[in-house]
Formats: sequence, C-alpha cells, structure tokens
Amino acid sequence: MLEKIVIANRGEIALRILRACREMGIKTVAVHSTADNNLKHVLLADETVCIGPPQSIDSYLNMPAIISAAEVTDATGIHPGYGFLSENADFAERVESSGFTFIGPKADAIRLMGDKVSAIAAMKKAGVPCVPGSDGELKDDPDENLRIAREIGYPIIVKASGGGGGRGMRVVHAEASLLSAISLTKTEARAAFNNDAVYMEKFLETPRHIEFQVLMDTHGNVIHLGERDCSMQRRHQKVIEEAPAPGISDEQRNRIGKRCVQACKDIGYRSAGTFEFLYEKDEFYFIEMNTRLQVEHPVTEMITGIDIVREQLRIARGEKLSYTQEDVKIQGHAIECRINAEDPKNFMPSPGLVTLWHAPGGPGIRMESHIYSGYKVPPYYDSMIGKLIAHGESREVAFARVKNALNEIVIEGIKTNVPLHQEIFQHAAFQAGGTDIHYLEKRLGLT
Repeated sequence: MLEKIVIANRGEIALRILRACREMGIKTVAVHSTADNNLKHVLLADETVCIGPPQSIDSYLNMPAIISAAEVTDATGIHPGYGFLSENADFAERVESSGFTFIGPKADAIRLMGDKVSAIAAMKKAGVPCVPGSDGELKDDPDENLRIAREIGYPIIVKASGGGGGRGMRVVHAEASLLSAISLTKTEARAAFNNDAVYMEKFLETPRHIEFQVLMDTHGNVIHLGERDCSMQRRHQKVIEEAPAPGISDEQRNRIGKRCVQACKDIGYRSAGTFEFLYEKDEFYFIEMNTRLQVEHPVTEMITGIDIVREQLRIARGEKLSYTQEDVKIQGHAIECRINAEDPKNFMPSPGLVTLWHAPGGPGIRMESHIYSGYKVPPYYDSMIGKLIAHGESREVAFARVKNALNEIVIEGIKTNVPLHQEIFQHAAFQAGGTDIHYLEKRLGLT
C-alpha cells in the first residue's frame, strides 16, 4: 500500500501529484532544492526534505539524496512526475531495489523504449506503423549506408538512438551530405547521451505530431484514452496541445489505439505512457514512446473524465484499472497552453519576482500553476510556470473559452509568453485545425 510517497519533482506537476495524493488519503513528502523552499507544494506537503543546492544535478537529479529522503521519512513510494529522473531506468531500478515503489513503468520497459532502435523494433513486432528507415543501428559501412538512404529516398533524417527532446538529429537532403551528417550526429550523440548509435528514417516534410495516451495495470488490463495533437511547436518543444486531434476519424483512433494497447501487452508495460506519432497524408508513423506522465495529460483528462494521476497511483499500489476500454468516451474538446516565464518575442527566460498573480476562471477553465503573488521564479529550471486548459462541448467553444482566459490572466513582475498565445489563437490556419509541426516556426520567421 502506498501510505506515503516522495514527490521527486517541482513546480506545477509536483502540486498536481500532491493534490491527487490528498484526495486518496496518501501522505506526501516534498523533496526540494535550496532554491525551492517557497514552492507551493513544499508549503502544503506533510513533510519536506531539502536534497541539495539549486543546480538540478545536485538536487532533482541526485538519486541517492532522493532515495535517502524516502528512507528517513518512512515513505513507501516515489513519484518522479515528468522530466528530471522520470524516464531514467537506472533510477527506477534503484528505487525498487531499495524497497520502494516506483510510480511508473518497470526499468526494463523504460530501457527498451528509451532506446529508439529497440523501441522501433518492438513497435514493428506489435504491428504499430513506423517511419520507413534503416531497421536498426547504422554500421560503419559507408557504401551500405548510402545504399540504405537511396532505398528510403531523400530527404532522410539521421537520429541518435538515445536522443530525445529534439536533440541528436540531422536532416539530409542530398547524398553528398549523408556520410558527414552520420559522423557529426554520432559525435554529438556520444557527447550528449554517452551512446553513439544512430539510425536513419525517411524525413516527413509536413507532418503533424499526434500522440496516444495509454494506461496499463499489473493485472494485464490496458486501455487507450484517445489522441492529442501537439503540432504547435517551437524548437521541438510543444507550445499548445489539444484533444481530440482535428480531422482524426473514429476509425483511425480505434485502429491505432488498439495497436498501442497491443504494444503495451507485448512489452509488459505498467502505469501511464504515451505513444508519439508523426501523421502525414492520412498515415501514422511511430517515433517514440514516453514512459511517464506527460505535461499535456490534462487535455485527455478533460475529454474523458479520467484522472490519469489517480490511475497511476492506483496501479502502483497493485489495483486494477478503474475503467475498461468501453468506458472511455470522448466528450467535447480541450486545449492547453503552456505558460512560460519568457520574453514572448525572443524567448529568453524571464525569472524574477511575481508581483501580482490572478488566475483566469469561468466554465470549462482549469489553471494548473505553482506560482502566487510574491513567488520568485528561480533561474535554474525549465521556464514553464503553468498550464491553462479550456474545455468545451466543441472545438469552437473551447477556443472561445481559452481566448477569454488568456485575456483574464494576470502575471506581473516577469515576462511571459501569454501574448504569443493570444496571437496564435488569432491565426486562421490554427483556427481551421491541422497545422503541421513546422507551422509556428515558419510563422514566427524562425526557419
């Protein structure tokens, strides 16, 4: 039984996890850096433990310190949230070998899906559609690599097997550039991920980014909760997400959802997870699986009525899923805006004192944020300070509500990207739905 858990994260997701624990009668331990003494969830938690100085490597990425915090507080589980150690197989392994429950997948599943080459192999075996590619790691054979690229057809993209978050990839438009691109990507991958394995795939030029949410318990029950469209991106980082994805039919949703469900069974998954796809010309192509809770999980919660964090906690304590696939009904539409402490024009981080904070409200509005008037945004971490989610019976209603909420929100003392969101919602292409992953950068003149 999970009687007390350590929340091994910070910011809005830590507060989200704490709220779910409170509802379920689970006590919480907030671990934090010296820069985060005044975080909202730290002030609300049952117990707190300082685990190090501000730098993440010395605190939120400090595995021994987090596990020691669980030991000294007699906690029984550790929830990693997203980011930091959430997809670190070694951490999951160390948590469980220390006698605690890791609230997420088993280390083997994280390791399998964290390596892009092994993940693609597993997906192909499960019948999940993948991007045409090299079917494995590229060897040190220039002639063979040139042959594979010709067979795939240019443009192609060279990717690091251990990469993620937009790092470790290089697009090649002509054969003359291929071998140098492979060499450069291998060098970068070795430095960034301590793994120089690379592979190549067909480069899709105008795809959308569509992902499927799954939940699986330890009893073999697994469901998918439909899809999200996360195509509004800048520098491979999502800016706005919505669910369901515009233009995706029930037949497509059911077909791909079933394959994701089968893949979970094949790899022996547990907890929440997300299958990410590129979607172009009515075809889905698997790119990776995120073995954790996603930033954008609230839009799925809003259209299904299913509390994903609560299900994570129930799964971790050995209970069966609360829902079957037949129970999952998509109702209405939801949109999420990531609110960042950054200059809306040049995107430079804007840490500092929040002198005034007023959250928006109204029907269908959900604001997830850890900030408050008098809170000082530190300069050491990701710039996201909140998520604004709007739900309505249709996409049009959700749009109207989020636009109202963006006009209501007040954050003074620091710069935020709220003006950027207000601008995006005026774009006719976004209003129509179905923009590709390059749309925003082209619109902003960043490409």
